[in-house]
Amino acid sequence: MKKAIITLAVLLAAAFTGRSQQIYDGGEVPDGYRVVDTVIFSPVSSIDTTLTGLNVWNAMPEGVSLEASSKIRRALEDKIKDAPEKTVAGYRIRIFFDNRQDARTASEDAENLFLAKYHGMRTYRSYDNPYFKVTVGDFRTKGEAQAHLQRIKRDFPTAFVVKERFRYPALDPDSFRADTLSMLVPIETPEE
Repeated sequence: MKKAIITLAVLLAAAFTGRSQQIYDGGEVPDGYRVVDTVIFSPVSSIDTTLTGLNVWNAMPEGVSLEASSKIRRALEDKIKDAPEKTVAGYRIRIFFDNRQDARTASEDAENLFLAKYHGMRTYRSYDNPYFKVTVGDFRTKGEAQAHLQRIKRDFPTAFVVKERFRYPALDPDSFRADTLSMLVPIETPEE
């Protein structure tokens, strides 16, 4: 699916520019071409529906049986029940990081400015002695965080991406995953 989306993005880019383009695989750049990085967006499913309603004990193909003690079954059920409380590694954007005497007030001001300009993105203000920090967003991939970072840097030029552990919020059905793509693009020569 991902390769199909990338191929479609390349074909659309070629159609709009009227030039031949190829996905760059990191090898040698052919003469007459240059490498251009771009961001592509692909829809994200709100949930993984491939296993919805299936029980591992009952999902085995005919002729295959799965034997487990009641302790193992109970442990699996407990793990599934506790899963929403588990944290995972993801990415956020740090828009404020300071330890000056007025850092508490400055962090509140940064958070309020962000909330006024960027609706729908969560903010997290924290104090980690001696620093006040304001971090925003809940991103699953670094590419997704970097795509948002470019827009946020207009108002917060010192912003940067940080890796953090957190519980992912529910996915918005209208959300998209951002990823980077390198393409080979013909070098335009001036007409004589």
